Amino acid sequence: MHIKKLGIVGCGLMGSGITEISARAGYDVVVTEVTEEFLKKGISRIEASTQKAVDRGKSTAEERAAALARITGTTKLEDLKDCQMVIEAVIEQMDEKKKVFSALEGICSRETVLASNTSSLSITEIASATKTPDRVLGLHFFSPVPVMRLLEVIRTMMVSEDVVEVGVEYGKAVGKETVVCKDAPGFIVNQLYLPYSLVAIRQWERGLATKEDIDKAMTLGLNYPMGPFTLMDFVGLDIHYNACMAIYEETKDPAYLPPVLLKKMIQAGHLGRKTGKGFYDYTNK
Repeated sequence: MHIKKLGIVGCGLMGSGITEISARAGYDVVVTEVTEEFLKKGISRIEASTQKAVDRGKSTAEERAAALARITGTTKLEDLKDCQMVIEAVIEQMDEKKKVFSALEGICSRETVLASNTSSLSITEIASATKTPDRVLGLHFFSPVPVMRLLEVIRTMMVSEDVVEVGVEYGKAVGKETVVCKDAPGFIVNQLYLPYSLVAIRQWERGLATKEDIDKAMTLGLNYPMGPFTLMDFVGLDIHYNACMAIYEETKDPAYLPPVLLKKMIQAGHLGRKTGKGFYDYTNK
């Protein structure tokens, strides 16, 4: 299948990033949000990001204008009916994702590829909300989408091989390196990363070292671009916590059970960079 028209459900941080890279790659993109306010905020984020690319010499003003012209925003899910592939990027809650996929099945054609950008939820369970699970796969992007090079392509035991190939080809078209893995909790990256980050919290609580020195050790010792505390603040502690709990609920593996401290920080509203305070204080930055 040759994809020309793409639908994106959700224009938040992830959805706007996926919309941007898809439009820059030449796809016609229809992106939906639940309200005009959220839609305008997402489109503004895309406009700012593409302008940064021009300012940094990574794109021209003409290329930016052409990409923005390929984007259509809407608050009507029905406007995705002509899309050949639709990528869901809504809130990381299973019930909400199932609602979206169930609705899409009634709107889109039988041949439409349906993909979820979930970072930890079961693609198999999401696909169960449809009558065409052979057309459903996972496409897990990483934040920030225009910068991060990886795309995890997730295959279930029901998905057709041609649908997986569509996902891989799309990833290449938008400039990503792709890896394919089976539908398992956390996929590849989060299965390995989340326990590491939780160990960092526990060791900090036990007095192994300061969080600053733990971050420094991991960036300089293993050449990671960010230490665990900086990265958790960047992602958002609530998102991080929910991803851990989603895997823990499915596997009961204690390696994914977050420390109480993480839950307390979320209850206090200390979610990281987006709220001005997490493991670090960003209020004066």
